[in-house]
Amino acid sequence: MTAQSSFQDRIGLGIAAMIAGMAMMSSMDAMAKWLGDSYPIGQIVFFRNLFGLIPTLAIVWQLSGFALPRTQRWRMHLLRGLLGVTAQFCFFLGLRSLGLAEATAIAFAAPLMVTAMSVPLLGEKVGPRRWSAVIVGFLGVLIMVRPEPENFEPAALLILLAAFCYGLIMVTTRMLARSDSNAALLLFGSSVSLLVSTLILPLGWKMPSLPDLGVFAALGLIGGMGMFFITQAYRHAPAAVIAPFEYTALVVAAALGFLVWREIPDLYVWLGAAVVIAAGIFIFYRETQLARRA
Repeated sequence: MTAQSSFQDRIGLGIAAMIAGMAMMSSMDAMAKWLGDSYPIGQIVFFRNLFGLIPTLAIVWQLSGFALPRTQRWRMHLLRGLLGVTAQFCFFLGLRSLGLAEATAIAFAAPLMVTAMSVPLLGEKVGPRRWSAVIVGFLGVLIMVRPEPENFEPAALLILLAAFCYGLIMVTTRMLARSDSNAALLLFGSSVSLLVSTLILPLGWKMPSLPDLGVFAALGLIGGMGMFFITQAYRHAPAAVIAPFEYTALVVAAALGFLVWREIPDLYVWLGAAVVIAAGIFIFYRETQLARRA
């Protein structure tokens, strides 16, 4: 096998891992939406983090073995964990009122928010092209949300808040990546999220039936495995190749939404999603170009 064919095989493996990971994340969201009709959102978030810790530990072991990762920035890890729980809570709560594909499409605003927040929080420079893409992307969000009174769904604000929290998680990840290992980011973020979700669990609890307990376990395990596959994707192929395949989550979400709830996203959702996705891909392409020049 030549070096070129080996490289192509790794890229193919990376793309397959990203598609599988995003499919798992969409499946997790579908389970959360299904459970959200019968159980408190805090309980869903708790089981997501409890069972999701199992695959996370497997990733950490792969990265660092049995050595406990070190950090001196506990406050930042605590903030990331709090943001993670807030993002999960808002997204799962918003799913009660929105279609799965619609919520997924609105959540694609997160990369736009990362670009906007990187200026005041990271001191990064964003040129007019990326700012234009951010503005166009948010126009796409407005197309999906439709803020006029007769069409506006307040739950869309919860999804946007979840996207904002996710964007902050990405920004704090960039901050921590300067000093902490990937294993530390994964382990401490997941552990803090589990701790916080455990603390809010007494605010709402309903004893799950045995079949529902299986769904709770599957939700956490599949969510954790989804992150595992996404991590593997970026290890096997360049980010510039892998990142656009994150948007396959919308296809999976639309299919699951139709199969389970007979949801059919309207034209505004597809049009707005296309605008947001195009803006996100352009921003990532532009950042990759600038990184190569640097």
